[in-house]
Amino acid sequence: MRYALTAFGGPQSHIGMMLKTFAQERKDVTEEELLEYNSFCQMLPGPSSTQTIALVALKRGGIGLAIITLLIWIFPAVFLMGLVSFFVYKFQLQNTHSNLFKFLQPMTVGFILYAAVKFTKKSVHHMATWAIMIGSIVVMLLFKSPWTFPLLLIAAGSVSNFSDRRIPEKTKKPMPIPWVNLWIFAIVFLVAGLLSELSRLQNWKHQDVFHIFENFYRFGSFVFGGGQVLLPLMIVQFVNLPLLRNESPLISASAITTGYGIVQAVPGPVFSVCAYVGGMIMSGYGWEWQLIGILVATIAIFLPSSLILFFLFPVYQQLKQHVIIFRALEGISAAIVGVIWASGLLVVKDMQLHWLNVGVILATFILLHSNKIPAPIIVIACLLGGWLF
Repeated sequence: MRYALTAFGGPQSHIGMMLKTFAQERKDVTEEELLEYNSFCQMLPGPSSTQTIALVALKRGGIGLAIITLLIWIFPAVFLMGLVSFFVYKFQLQNTHSNLFKFLQPMTVGFILYAAVKFTKKSVHHMATWAIMIGSIVVMLLFKSPWTFPLLLIAAGSVSNFSDRRIPEKTKKPMPIPWVNLWIFAIVFLVAGLLSELSRLQNWKHQDVFHIFENFYRFGSFVFGGGQVLLPLMIVQFVNLPLLRNESPLISASAITTGYGIVQAVPGPVFSVCAYVGGMIMSGYGWEWQLIGILVATIAIFLPSSLILFFLFPVYQQLKQHVIIFRALEGISAAIVGVIWASGLLVVKDMQLHWLNVGVILATFILLHSNKIPAPIIVIACLLGGWLF
C-alpha cells in the first residue's frame, strides 16, 4: 500500500521505484528478474507496470498474493479517480492547478535516469546490445506509431539471435499452464460483446453499463503502449462513433481529456482513468449507477490483462528454455533499456529546464543511488517542495 500511495509519475517512473523498493530494499526479486518481468509485460497488452507488480508478488507468494497485491495497487488510484467523477464539474477541478505537483515531473526524470543507468549496467554488455539500446532510443524518439514498440522488440530479438549464448541448466520445475484463464478470457470477451450489442438493439434502460464493460474489456485485451493510447481510443469509441450513428456521445471529449489530465497527478496506474470515465458516463442515472459505472470500468480494464498475464507467464517460462527465445531475451532486454532512456528524454523535452527542475532531477538520482533514502520519502519531499516553492 505504501508503494501504491507514492508511485507518481506514470509507468516511466514506476520501474525506477520498483527497482528501488522491491529489488534493492525488500529483495523480493533481483534486478535481473525485475527487468525480465518488465520486458515480458511490455510485450503484453494492458498496463505493464501493474502486470510487473503482479509478477513480483507471484514470485514471492503465488497466485493468491499476486491477486491481493494487484487489488491493493489499483485501489488508491481507482478510488481517487472515481471520486473525481462525482465532483469534477461541481467544483470545476478541471481548472484547478496546484503547485503541490510542480516537482513530480523532474522527480520522474530522476527515477527514470536511475533505472536506466542501473539496467544499462545489467543488460548492455557488448557492441550488439549497445547498438540495440541506442537504436531503440532513436526509434522511440522518431516514430510515434502504436506499431513501433512491438516491431522494435521483434527486431531486437531477431538481432540478438545471432549470438552464441548457451541456455543454463534448468533449476526450476516448470509452472503448470492455467488454461482456465484463457477460457475465462475468451468467454467473457464473447459474452460482453453479445450483451453490449443486444442492449443497443433492444434499447435497454441502462444499456450504457454494458457498453462500458465491453469497450474497456476490449481495450484491456488489445491496447499496447500504455495509458497514453487510451485517450484517443476513448474519444473515438465514446464520442466519435455515437455521433457517426446520429446518437448522443456517451461523454464529451473535454470531460475525457480532463480526467486524463487529472490522472497524471494521481499515484498508481494511468489506466485508473477508466474508473473516472465509467463514472462520468453513468452519472446521468444517479449516484448508485455512477458507482456501478466506476466498478464496471475498473473490472473491465484490468481483468483481461490479468488473465492474459497469468496464462502466458508459465508459457513464457517454458518457452525461454528454447534457444531462439533465450537468445532473443538479451536483445529485448537491451531494447527495453533503450525505451527507458527514451521515455526520460521525452519527459525532459516537455519540461522547463530551469535550475530548480534540474536540481530535483539530480537530487532524486543521487538520493536513489545512495541507497539511504526510501523512494516514498523522496516523493513526499518533492510534494512538500512543490507546496513550499
